[in-house]
Amino acid sequence: MSRFWSPIVHDLEPYVPGEQPNLANLVKLNTNENPYGPSPKALEAIESAVNDDLRLYPDPDASKLKKAIADYHQLTVDQVFVGNGSDEVLAHVFHALFQHSSPILFPDISYSFYPVYCQLYRIDYLTVPLNTDFEVITADFDQENGGIIFPNPNAPTGRLVSLSDIEQLLQSNTDSVVVIDEAYIDFGGQSAISLVEHYPNLLVTQTLSKSRSLANLRIGFAVGHRDLIAGLIRVKDSFNSYPMDSLAVEAAVASFEDEGYFKQTCKQVINSREKLITEMAMLGFATLPSAANFIFVKHNKLDATELALRLREQGVIVRHFKQERIKQYLRITVGTESQNQQLLAVLKTLVS
Repeated sequence: MSRFWSPIVHDLEPYVPGEQPNLANLVKLNTNENPYGPSPKALEAIESAVNDDLRLYPDPDASKLKKAIADYHQLTVDQVFVGNGSDEVLAHVFHALFQHSSPILFPDISYSFYPVYCQLYRIDYLTVPLNTDFEVITADFDQENGGIIFPNPNAPTGRLVSLSDIEQLLQSNTDSVVVIDEAYIDFGGQSAISLVEHYPNLLVTQTLSKSRSLANLRIGFAVGHRDLIAGLIRVKDSFNSYPMDSLAVEAAVASFEDEGYFKQTCKQVINSREKLITEMAMLGFATLPSAANFIFVKHNKLDATELALRLREQGVIVRHFKQERIKQYLRITVGTESQNQQLLAVLKTLVS
């Protein structure tokens, strides 16, 4: 620790991202990256955008991307906010929209960046326990709060909250912002974006890192009532007026225009996920229902910590969390057919 750090920095416990090892022949199933590359049209758009204009600052409003998102979801441009990955968007959400008069609420097992944002912005929070089946029960959030946030599907469990349950939550919670973090929604869920026009306190965030395979470009967005978006813009323009570079904007716009490729790759991931769940069951693994591009599994006899270590020794990396309720589970990204088969081959030797 440095004596020159501020008191806030001294107290921070930063978020720990998934490991990104640079090893040959690695089966990397720990960070929920899409196993299929981005749209060829997105790659072409990047190539076309690499020119002398890179000497110029990008459009501070990323207007072209906002229009593409608005058109795609049948919204207006002033209902769209974009940022440098959904993590930056979420950081601005915590700063701009959550109240400090009451604690904000999120699940006890959820995206581990949420408490980090609370530390950074000095926001009190309470965690709402998932039920015994690791489901988010929206009725349990019916209590005084300065805001509500949860991923849907939840991470790391992969379980989905129905749109009807989200709407009931919005109807009972009208005095604070409700944020639905939809990083994985395209792999099996119905987006709450359809509810934005009816609930002025609803904000929905998404990313192009997962279903659109653009994690390296860092593209995230939020949609909601124009007053919520205006609040986010005030914070963004007080922090970084140019968060989106032109290459990312062009790739993102092209990705939204290539609907056929998007649907095809999402379907491939979904089909691979269901096949993987079936094959894992044959090896004695129990898997939670998943609407994401990963599965959350435990073995009825083998310790998860040991399994993760043994898999790593064989060149397969998965994610293991140390929270008490989930320490016997592994989160495994759905890979290509070849990657999934390599995973299963190693697991067969470990189980036997």
